[in-house]
Amino acid sequence: MRLLFYQFGSQVSAQFNDQVETDNHHYTSSMKNKWFVIVNPNAGSGKIKRDWPLIKKLLNEAGFDFEYAFTTGPLHAIELVVKTIESGGRRFIVVGGDGTFNEVANGFFSQRDIKPDEFTLAAIPVGTGNDWGRMYGIPADYKHAIEIIKDGKIFIQDVGLAEYQVENRRKQRYFVNIAGMGFDALVAKKTNRKKKEGQSGAISYFINLLTSLLEFKPGQVHIEVDDEAWDLNTFSLTVGICRYNGGGMKQSPLAIPDDGLFDLTVIKKIGFFTIAMQLKNLYDGSFINHPKIFTARGEKVSVSSNIPNFQLEVDGEGLGQGPYEFSILPRVLRVVIGEKKF
Repeated sequence: MRLLFYQFGSQVSAQFNDQVETDNHHYTSSMKNKWFVIVNPNAGSGKIKRDWPLIKKLLNEAGFDFEYAFTTGPLHAIELVVKTIESGGRRFIVVGGDGTFNEVANGFFSQRDIKPDEFTLAAIPVGTGNDWGRMYGIPADYKHAIEIIKDGKIFIQDVGLAEYQVENRRKQRYFVNIAGMGFDALVAKKTNRKKKEGQSGAISYFINLLTSLLEFKPGQVHIEVDDEAWDLNTFSLTVGICRYNGGGMKQSPLAIPDDGLFDLTVIKKIGFFTIAMQLKNLYDGSFINHPKIFTARGEKVSVSSNIPNFQLEVDGEGLGQGPYEFSILPRVLRVVIGEKKF
């Protein structure tokens, strides 16, 4: 077993860096029939710096034939995936959070030589959210997560394609869980900023949520789902493939990840105290019964708004500005799962 692409930034501690096995060559053998493990050393506010030796030991004990690499920054996982595919790699394990998982999935779609459904993707959750894993019963316990991967239960899920703008240039990003706009995107933006400052976890997220409640101002949003259209005074809008985001909030409680449809959830303009009272209902999905909630389902979703800073996040990663277009790719991503939560 060798470490590939071992470059590190100054944020990696000297103790962790000493554990790295160096290799001057990127690939000297085929990755065929091996697992490639992509590790985010900053996941869980740097928790992986302490826990990676244990995870590596557990993988070896479970009999995995694997090589691994550490990411060095945003989008590096995509590069690692593409290079691994060129070397014959078809099986991938993410050791990190939902953002790293998203990048690896995007790596499958950023190349055109191999169909995305020929890859297998698994996760050992280390991040603060684990919202994708929550849908499929993948726990934060490393040993249990590795047992699930070894069992090899496969599910083929849908993938979403989001189109948005950055500095008037059209961009695309695939997502595997949920895309959020408005209030959701503001919370994600604050949460990611706090992560960079070394602050994460449930308490930090809750503070970001409360401050965002005071800051975000609802406004008119034009929404099209397939052949229907609405203009709604909107606080928050999510386009879901799976059910959970925000560290366990069930914002798309009826979503089925292989039905070829998005589940759209809109929280319309609502008072601060009403939102605060409904927070607990976000965790079991019962909030969708509130009269201020609008839901729809479809294959294509378009969203446009003049609300200042009506931004987008997908799988917890902030992206850009609207107008937004979402299209679904049915049953194209092979993932290893535990117990289905739907």
